[in-house]
Amino acid sequence: MTNATAPRRILVVDDEMLIRWSISETLKPHGYTVVEAADAASARRALADVREPPDAVVLDYRLPGSNDLSLLAEIRRTMPNTPIVLMTALGTHEISDRATTLGVYAVLNKPFEMGDLEATISRACHLTPRGLDPPMSRGHFTKGTGR
Repeated sequence: MTNATAPRRILVVDDEMLIRWSISETLKPHGYTVVEAADAASARRALADVREPPDAVVLDYRLPGSNDLSLLAEIRRTMPNTPIVLMTALGTHEISDRATTLGVYAVLNKPFEMGDLEATISRACHLTPRGLDPPMSRGHFTKGTGR
């Protein structure tokens, strides 16, 4: 398999094991390789592996070690062209606006349909061919029912 056709690596960062599992089970049948992290520290370790950087990141807003957008900002600084999909149960306009300012690809309000997440990841990865700088796409927001 060539680099251009290698499975896309997705880093899923959420402290809830069931959510990570659900996302992984949704993405794997579509050919994605999923790496999971349960907190900010494990996400940083996964991102530090420069041999296998993620093609996209699915990031929860509230995590052990990061209860705001600081991890998103950190990822954006170190990986400026990697699409990031932010998940949040808070779903406020303020969070969405701040995330957009930081260059998030999309915001998904929990709970959301797994099919919506897969479609969002597919669009993000297809807009970012390997070896090319992806266009930063702002304003892709999927509404969940919120909590």
